[in-house]
Amino acid sequence: MDQQPQNDADFLEPSVLLDETHYQEGYKNGYHDGLSSGKEDGRQVGLKMGFQVGEELGFYQGCVDVWTSATRIDQNVFSTRVMKNIEQLAALVSSYPLSDPENEQVQDVMEKIRLKFRVITASLGVKLEYEGRPASSKQDVEDL
Repeated sequence: MDQQPQNDADFLEPSVLLDETHYQEGYKNGYHDGLSSGKEDGRQVGLKMGFQVGEELGFYQGCVDVWTSATRIDQNVFSTRVMKNIEQLAALVSSYPLSDPENEQVQDVMEKIRLKFRVITASLGVKLEYEGRPASSKQDVEDL
């Protein structure tokens, strides 16, 4: 009698092990596929975000260059306070850590640049803003 239950257990064991084997194999395949696709997705998001940051910084640098060129033509075109703000904006744009993307202060520096730009445009009485930036860029970064 003792032989019968043991034979039943031996009979079911390959079925149970087969299920576990398929599970482990599927998990391993899924993990490797996810790892490779995750790297590619991360690369694509990084390229997109890097391009957007470069485009925005280029916009601000272009504005600084135009305002600086205007002061070369006429040194009294802007007030001293506006000129000081333009110089500060130029320093902020040049200090942006382009080669250190893992720098935790990247978003803080970009916010300072945006704020300084708004101060300058308000002082000049000009309605000028970067159109390429999404309205809720800080929220988008937090979502990532």
